[in-house]
Amino acid sequence: MVTVVLLEERAGNTWMKAGFCSAVCVEVPSETEAVQGTDMKLLCISCMKREEVTASTVVEWFYRPEGGKDEPIYEHRKMNHEFPSRFSGRIQWNGSKDMQDVSITVLNVTLNDSGIYTCNITREFEFEIHRPLFTSSRLIHLTVVEEAGEDFTSVISEIMMYILLVFLTLWLLIEMVYCYRKVSKAEEAAQENATDYLAIPSENKENCAVPVEE
Repeated sequence: MVTVVLLEERAGNTWMKAGFCSAVCVEVPSETEAVQGTDMKLLCISCMKREEVTASTVVEWFYRPEGGKDEPIYEHRKMNHEFPSRFSGRIQWNGSKDMQDVSITVLNVTLNDSGIYTCNITREFEFEIHRPLFTSSRLIHLTVVEEAGEDFTSVISEIMMYILLVFLTLWLLIEMVYCYRKVSKAEEAAQENATDYLAIPSENKENCAVPVEE
């Protein structure tokens, strides 16, 4: 039934739409660095292998500080439930309706929010004969920094851009000098020809004419 495949970027996730069918899920990792004072989306995608089968999904989010233990911070079980923690009032559900994207967003992150976040997904598939359970987990090692550091890739790209601009400028100057010399030589040759022609006596100029045969 797949006819046309379209790519759509949605809130940091990559989705593929096949014709008018439901979106095809693609699992991508979450970002692992956040800047203090910004909102950080903790990406957790668990694609269903058989989308035509209905399933009930339970999502549990845990946080573990460095050297600490896992503590529940958020749960989605038909209803959203936020546990009392350092994140109280700062967690926002950011998942999809089909429960393949079960991400959350931490609002106004602080330096103390650095640590390991665990996303646990439990699905109960509703087959006619039996109801199997499927579980999966995603670990996100988040580091919160005071200021955004410049990406190494962007630095390399800027350097390459400046090198390219310098190269194009030099190439343009060389072409201009070459064209100028070529035009100058052509003008000098034309002036020499004109000088030589003027130096020929008038009677010789008449003899230089090509005789016309009758």
